[in-house]
Parts: sequence; structure tokens; C-alpha cells
Amino acid sequence: MPPVPTLSYSSYRTYLECPQRWKYLYIERRPELPRGYFTFGRVVHSVLETLVRPLVVPLARRVSAQDTQRTLDEWPEPTAAPPTGSWMAADDLLALYDRTWSGEGYSSPEEEARYRALGRDLLLRYHEHLSRERPRPVSVEEHLEARWDGIPVHGYVDRIDRTPSGGLEVVDYKTSRELSGEDAKDSDQLSLYQVLVESNYAEPVERLTLYHLRSLTPLRARPRAKSTLERLHDRLGTVSDGIRAGAFEPTPGRFCARCDFQSICPEFRSVPPVEETRLQELVDRFERLRESERQLEQDLKFTAEALHRAAEELGIHRVPGSRSVAVRRREETWQYSLDAVRPLLERAGLDARLGSGSQEEIRSLVRDRTIDPEIRRRIAEVATRRIRWYWELDADRGAA
Repeated sequence: MPPVPTLSYSSYRTYLECPQRWKYLYIERRPELPRGYFTFGRVVHSVLETLVRPLVVPLARRVSAQDTQRTLDEWPEPTAAPPTGSWMAADDLLALYDRTWSGEGYSSPEEEARYRALGRDLLLRYHEHLSRERPRPVSVEEHLEARWDGIPVHGYVDRIDRTPSGGLEVVDYKTSRELSGEDAKDSDQLSLYQVLVESNYAEPVERLTLYHLRSLTPLRARPRAKSTLERLHDRLGTVSDGIRAGAFEPTPGRFCARCDFQSICPEFRSVPPVEETRLQELVDRFERLRESERQLEQDLKFTAEALHRAAEELGIHRVPGSRSVAVRRREETWQYSLDAVRPLLERAGLDARLGSGSQEEIRSLVRDRTIDPEIRRRIAEVATRRIRWYWELDADRGAA
């Protein structure tokens, strides 16, 4: 198997949306067309990084197994307030914004002008807000890496702040039009950032925040519970396994409309003109065979039912033909109502024995002599027996 790929949040999300697109982006390195809203987000993030960086009071990172022991000089003293005299003026902020601006990806000059005006307003209001209430960042735009139970992950965290109680707050800027508190609670991106931050810093993550820049609203959530992180780890593992196995089948859906690779995607690629006639004939033949198959299935079902009725009337299980003997077989299954079985086991303190709750698992409880016979009897009483008859051909016992 190839090595485990290092996953970022965007890489993980791309694979979930469409493994084929992941292959185009991360293996074949095909470029996508620029889009104005992505350009806008990058510009605003870059300006905010420059604005906030003078306020950073760094914390010591964890020492990994590969690091040498740090010296005292590498452990900065905690500082209650950010450095003074380094705050950027509003005019300088707008000048930086103008120098950083890019018109790449906008559909028209009018769209670019609207976004540019939005960015100026957004940055000025946020600058005014920070002038009144300075954050206590320990890092901005920091690249963090970790190996999370065998899966290598990485990401760029917009900002990590010190909380009043001494913990850490992960802050991710969002320039989108709408955002809600539920977005912060459900964000896989924040969950992954929590793992990255706690893998690289000794202090615990106390808050996860999506900062909605358009409304100057911090949408905060509590750090993720262990069970939530385990579910994310399972999904990351599925993505990692799929990538290593070369599973890159396209998954057509709502994301196809904005995909730049439709012309080369197997789901949308056109048949070459020189192959059209040959492939059309194959499709037409396949269609005829499929229709014949459906007709044969209907005839087979009708004939089997007719044999079954005759066998029932005559009380026989073997019917000779000119070349083979049709032998009647019976398949017996038991169906248990999980809703009826579970309370029985809970009252007896045996609910842990239920496991997945499969039919075979419940059936094994009925045969388990370590369980009280009365409980086994009551489980058996809620079962329904199902009989299915079917026919097999015995070619060696045909009629003479």
C-alpha cells in the first residue's frame, strides 16, 4: 500500500465530495479556475494576518520525540498585555489592503468593485473593534502538523488566542454571507484544528470560534467531546484508506455544477466521434439483452411457482424432466423483533449481550445455555419463522 497521505481539512472535504476531483487536484496537480470569492477571502485573511501579528505573544510548543531539549531562552515569559506602539493605523490598513488586492477570478468589473468595497468596510469595522478590544493571540496563520492515531494531518490555523483562564481559543475567520452558531458546533474544520492545536501546545483548547467578519460576530462552541473527535477520526481513516487504495471514482451530485473538470471526468466526457457507431451498436445490443433477461426472469419465476403448486398438490419434492430432475429445497429463517427482545434483555441485565442486534446474534442467544431458560423461551416466542421454497436441478438424475 502507498504511504498514508497527509490530510488537511480541504483535502479531506474534497475527497468526501468527489474522489475523482481529489485525484485531479492532489495527484495530477491540475489547476482550477480562479474564483472571485476565494480571492477575496485570501486577500482579507492576508491583511488580517499582518494587522494582528504585532499583537502575538507566542507560547512554547510541545517538544516532539525528534526535538532536542529546549533552552530557557526558547520559553518566552507570559505577558499579560500585547506589545504597545505597534498597532496599525486605519489609513495604513487600507493602504495594505490596496497593495494586497487581486482582481483574479471575478466575473465582471462590477463584481470586483462590490467585493472590494465590502472588504474595505469589513476591515475598517474590524479594525475599530480591535482598537477597543484587543485580542491576545499566541499565533496567527500558523501551520500545524500532527499524527493523529496513525493518520498524518495538517492545517493553517487563522488565529490562536489565549483565554482569560489561560487556555486556548481557536479562531477561524469567515467572510461568507451567512453563518450561524450551529455552523461552529458542527464544523469538522474546527474539530481538526482542535486536534492540531492540542497536539502542538500543552495548554488545552477551551473554545472553538468561527468569526463572522461581516457581522463582527464570534460564533463560539465548546471544545469537542472525545466521541465527536472519534467519529471525525473514523471519517478521516475512511478517506485515507480510499486514497491509499486508489479509489477515485467520481460521485456525481450537487458539486458537479461548479467543478472545472467536467470535460475530462468519466461521468461527463463525450464519446469520441470515431467510436460513436460501434458503441451505439453495443448499447443497443445491451438494451435488447437486458429486456430478454427481464423476460427470462419473469418466465423463470412463473415456472418455479407452477412447479411449487404442483409439488404441493401431489406431495412430492422431486420432479423428473427429460434431462434433469427438479429438486425442491426449503430455506428456513427466523425473524426477531429487536424492539421486543431488547426490553427482555435489559430487565434481565443482559442487554450488553445484544451487541449489534443482528438476527443471527439474537438467534444465538436462544441457543445459549448460559442464559436462563425462561428468558430464552420468551425470546423464542417473539420470533417469526419464515419458509422459502426454491428449486435446484440435478443433472445426474434425469429421466431415461
